[in-house]
Amino acid sequence: MKSVILLKTAMTALRVNMLRSFLTMLGIIIGVSAVIIMVAMGAGAQQQVDKQIKSLGGNVFFVTGSFRSSGGARSASVVRINEDDANLIEKQIPGVKAAAPYLSSNGQVIYGNLNWSTGINGIDNRYFKVRDWQISSGREFTAQEVKSGAKVAIIGERVRKELFGISDPVGQTIRVQNFNVSVIGVLVEKGQDARGEDQDDVIFLPIKTVRTKITGIDSTNPKSVRFIQVGVYDGEDMDYIEQQMAEILRQRMRIPANGDDLFRIRNVSEMIATRAETMQVFNTLLAWVASVSLVVGGIGIMNIMLVSVTERTREIGLRMAVGAKPADILRQFLIESIVLCGLGGAIGVLIAYGFVYLGNHYGIGAGGVINPDVVMISLGFSALIGIFFGYYPALKASRLEPIDALRYE
Repeated sequence: MKSVILLKTAMTALRVNMLRSFLTMLGIIIGVSAVIIMVAMGAGAQQQVDKQIKSLGGNVFFVTGSFRSSGGARSASVVRINEDDANLIEKQIPGVKAAAPYLSSNGQVIYGNLNWSTGINGIDNRYFKVRDWQISSGREFTAQEVKSGAKVAIIGERVRKELFGISDPVGQTIRVQNFNVSVIGVLVEKGQDARGEDQDDVIFLPIKTVRTKITGIDSTNPKSVRFIQVGVYDGEDMDYIEQQMAEILRQRMRIPANGDDLFRIRNVSEMIATRAETMQVFNTLLAWVASVSLVVGGIGIMNIMLVSVTERTREIGLRMAVGAKPADILRQFLIESIVLCGLGGAIGVLIAYGFVYLGNHYGIGAGGVINPDVVMISLGFSALIGIFFGYYPALKASRLEPIDALRYE
């Protein structure tokens, strides 16, 4: 019962100086909210990275051509990789799920009186295997369609919405640049990629169709492609597979032992994960900086509690004169300090939840994911700050002599 009375007394003392109490809590409020927000942003960034890697289909390499060097100077011409390179990688390297050649362009797609500018890409069915991309309606290309360069298309969800609305596009004819194609399938929605581009704003045609009808055939390298996307099974050694790909390409391109590579291999999943780790380190650093404000807030609370002890010296003397023990005075001021920090921590939590909610709702940054454990640790830490920085003022108040306290002017 005594603890309840002390709590009521502490709350009354804080209400008497409402503005001062709020300003004292401000450091705790800012510190707790900042720590929770920073940790939530880090968790949100990691979740976004996981989503992006999943949208890629897992462990993925991009293999592209590179600039040719001559006499130490880089030439303006780019050595192009081709479909044969993709076939070699897929057949000769264990652990490779698929190696998908890829051609790309942009242009207008027309259906009736509607038109839409989108990415027009040439692939074969291995691309869907690498990206783990499913067909929501219709079907994939047949082997004969890919081989002959048939005028058929599989469209992304965004293209479907823009051209067909709620209608079923499968079986309909659309115009791609200057020729007609039949829609045979619609892809499952993927969302944005690591660069923030809409993966569903795309149309896929057989790679031979794009080469002969849109990009044109390179006379020196008829099967050239923009890049090869290589999918690797989970659990495989990515470094080893990258090394094997490099050896195969160097042999195929007849690059001497001391010659520069005419290709580039990028581990996209690793690049995204590295960026996430950098962001996580940055967020952790900000969280530590934000934690400093908790300590500063604690120092502010100690200062205010010392001022409060001085202002209420006669009150302390009076309480002791009517029977209050030094331990009661110590608990009273310690409870006031804990309540200040506890209320500041609670307000900080509410601000953090509001900030993260608004960020997620309006799509600001990578979004945030608040961990309840972090919330509880932050509240507990703010209470500990109240005990640590409030103990000295409370101890000073409990050691006052009743007679001297009553005479204090």
